Amino acid sequence: MTLKTILGAGLGTALLATLAGAAFAEDALKLSELSPDGKDACFGRVYDAAHLKAHPNQKVGRIFFHYGHDPVSHPNEEPSSGPSDYTGFMATTVRDAKKPEWVGGWCGKDDPQSGEIRCGMECDRTMATLKVDEEGRLTISDVGRDLYLDVGAEDELGEKEYARQALGIEDDGFRLDRMPTETCKAEFARIDPVDPALGPPLRERLKPDQPFCYGRDYDAAHLASHPDQSTRTIRVFRGPVELASFARDGDPANWPSGADIAVSVTTRQKSAEVTQIYSCEGEADQWRCTASANMSAFSCDIAAKEIYLRRGVNGTMMLANPNNSLPIVDLCSKAADGKTTSDDKVYRLEPMPQSVCSP
Repeated sequence: MTLKTILGAGLGTALLATLAGAAFAEDALKLSELSPDGKDACFGRVYDAAHLKAHPNQKVGRIFFHYGHDPVSHPNEEPSSGPSDYTGFMATTVRDAKKPEWVGGWCGKDDPQSGEIRCGMECDRTMATLKVDEEGRLTISDVGRDLYLDVGAEDELGEKEYARQALGIEDDGFRLDRMPTETCKAEFARIDPVDPALGPPLRERLKPDQPFCYGRDYDAAHLASHPDQSTRTIRVFRGPVELASFARDGDPANWPSGADIAVSVTTRQKSAEVTQIYSCEGEADQWRCTASANMSAFSCDIAAKEIYLRRGVNGTMMLANPNNSLPIVDLCSKAADGKTTSDDKVYRLEPMPQSVCSP
């Protein structure tokens, strides 16, 4: 199991300018054709077997379009996550796929008289052109076969592989019925289902002014079955020192940005406890924590040494050490240069009494 760093997407500034910049943001939910009442709107269609049999070059079996607020993102670790800049979201499921793929973008009118609505994405790409007919159905056209692929994918993948990954040659001109918004929310929830056992994100579970302690002690049986694991005990905590540092220099409104945590370990090789301080930032659904030299005698630059914290099931915490960034080795040594090749990559930590972490 690994924990990944999730990068945020940039804004399509050229498209925003085309759609009148700040004025577009204010009028984002005022496309009355899509949303007569100014609320979120949903359109969808599930094609039956007869239709798909009659259109063998159509890969899409289900398609839904949501106009309004973000139906995709989950509560995350970013301290001040504002509303999504996207206003249009499309999810399609191809034949035999288990879950949808989706794209999001900005929707607006280039020509108010045409009745057509253009939805664009980053890099000035077009998601689709929309038009609502007299019966209130939504027609989606100008859907590119490479909608879910990178620019230039046809040349990079080759003709055969591109045909396999791209949408079908009949995947355009979709006609969708208006549906309850809950239908779209349920469809988009299929993309990345929320695990209720995970509970609230760490930024809500762990308060800026409260200490915490998580850890694990590995017994002889576990170590015998994991001969490549060095860690014998591990603690992740915020105690009086870390709380005082945040009270002095931190901004509770931007929690957990700037939060210090301490990680203490003992290893098979060294029974003496070694502690390292990290400074954390909220990043998507995890905390990205960079080593600092506050409690270390290292002479090298260890700013690139990072670990990641993520909520685990039933109140646990997951810690990822993908690049030898825990003090199980000297962070300036050659052994710490590169990816972690031992069993010291991912830890599932349990809540523990504060007394076993810090005074």
